[in-house]
Amino acid sequence: MGPIYEFHGLTVDCIDKHQPNSVERRNAYNADITFGTNNEFGFDYLRDNMAINPEDLVQRKHHYAIVDEVDSVLIDDARTPLIISGPTAQGDNQQFDELKPKVEKLVSAQKKLVTQILADSKRLISDGKSEEGGLLLLRAYKGLPKNSALIKYLSEEGNKTLLLKTENFYMQNNSKEMPKVTEELFFVIDEKANSIELTEKGIDLISTSVEDASFFILPDVGSKIAELEKSGVGDREKLRAKDELLQDYSVKSERVHTMTQLLKAYTLFERDDEYVVMDNKVKIVDEQTGRILEGRRYSDGLHQAIEAKENVKVEAATQTYATITLQNYFRMYHKLAGMTGTAETEAGELWNIYKLDVVVIPTNETCIRIDREDIVYKTKREKYNAVIDEIALMNKQGRPVLVGTTSVEISELLSRMLKMKGLKHNVLNAKLHQREAEIVAEAGKTGTITIATNMAGRGTDIKLTPEVKAAGGLAIIGTERHESRRVDRQLRGRAGRQGDPGTSQFFVSLEDELMRLFGSERIAGIMDKLGLKDGEMIQHSMITKSIERAQKKVEENNFGIRKRLLEYDDVMNSQREVIYKKRKHALLGERLSVDVANMMFDVTENLVDTYQKDGDFEGLN
Repeated sequence: MGPIYEFHGLTVDCIDKHQPNSVERRNAYNADITFGTNNEFGFDYLRDNMAINPEDLVQRKHHYAIVDEVDSVLIDDARTPLIISGPTAQGDNQQFDELKPKVEKLVSAQKKLVTQILADSKRLISDGKSEEGGLLLLRAYKGLPKNSALIKYLSEEGNKTLLLKTENFYMQNNSKEMPKVTEELFFVIDEKANSIELTEKGIDLISTSVEDASFFILPDVGSKIAELEKSGVGDREKLRAKDELLQDYSVKSERVHTMTQLLKAYTLFERDDEYVVMDNKVKIVDEQTGRILEGRRYSDGLHQAIEAKENVKVEAATQTYATITLQNYFRMYHKLAGMTGTAETEAGELWNIYKLDVVVIPTNETCIRIDREDIVYKTKREKYNAVIDEIALMNKQGRPVLVGTTSVEISELLSRMLKMKGLKHNVLNAKLHQREAEIVAEAGKTGTITIATNMAGRGTDIKLTPEVKAAGGLAIIGTERHESRRVDRQLRGRAGRQGDPGTSQFFVSLEDELMRLFGSERIAGIMDKLGLKDGEMIQHSMITKSIERAQKKVEENNFGIRKRLLEYDDVMNSQREVIYKKRKHALLGERLSVDVANMMFDVTENLVDTYQKDGDFEGLN
């Protein structure tokens, strides 16, 4: 499901309505309307319900909302709830620095093990023992799916197909056979579910450095309490033993949770991809827009785990004050509308959840942009070399080039490659966003090369000079397909505006995240049949359609997450409405006597019902 972002740092007794809020939100992994600093309306609902005086209320009734980049806000961001958090009494009492060496030892041991397993797997597969080799290949994948040597090996002919076939075999009958694959590992990673699980072997390894063998093992509270009840000891002794048991459980569960979050930080979260380190702080990068989410933090200790990993100050833990899903927040408005260039693919969800119709407005001028079929390579190395060659060719033709990347890391890699070629260029990413409008405005001049992370809602049109129009217009180059088709369309839509000429071309490799996680057996099969050699590429409509099917698979998966989240929140929402309505009455002094009378009636009725059945008038008295 991905990590939760919190709206952080709001305390009940000191909200200054003139100061920008410090906000956190959930990613899972993630919008141009950011709730807080720039758009107070999005957050005031929760702040209103934390006010203790009527004058602290900062929002009127929810009459209407017009949302810019509506798909980004109502679809992408709606996977994760909005949370206001604040300090907790035990905020600084954390174990991240204490447990960090154990996690580093664990991760190091797993890396060494996976390297050996992969070497053995390669040897067995080359000797024709594909069954044993496939088992070891799956074990390496379950151990460290982001291992670069493994990713490279899986892009070679036949290996991805063998992995998928082996995984299907071990997953049948509710994954009954899967322990045979995972028991040798120290921990098991499920990259799609963004989860991690310690094995018995892993627990043994980290327990060796401590005297207590049950250091990371949670006690079975239920059976222990049952034993206590049967033991016949006195009530006071029993109570003391129960307290000790619950205290032990609390300490150990916190320890296990901290370990899990540290493991996630070390194996699933990469610097300059999901986050950047700036000014000695860990800052989240919004995966939809490529911008830094200022003041937002991953919740549930994950942000602190990343801070411990990156050796920056580990901030105090927080607790949740209030929470609501984006869907239920926006459904409070009597009238809701929005606009975006890429909502058509999500028309079904916008109607089902928000009862919003999608109307396509025809373009002012006919779009003459040429969208070419994707070019597919085996490895990332070949793909990036081809991207640089394409940029150089377009530059020679006098055309401006806009290169879209999915992370800060890739934008910096391409920048270094262009410098080696002596090609002047601009970089626009989460680290270098100060000159955003200026860089985008210049992007349409002859020979300009701009590398940018995702281009959703940059707010500045790329205007072309007459010479550029004559040369063929703006050339869009995508270095990777995003998991959402809409983000690809947003990048493509930067060219061909108002009838301008232009082209768009995506470069894909079998090592890309989308292809690794969601690429079907069919794509792997096609690539094997074609038998791509180093440096060779294929370009065919069938491959482009297969990639779009993989994107649809991800979109369906994300829709499922949003749907489940909303179903859970709908239950909470009924209670939220009742409680907040009573709170507002108390704040404004309205209907107070009625509310108090109703409460008295409910309590009295409940007491009578409880004691009258048993005829216990003394108890009732």
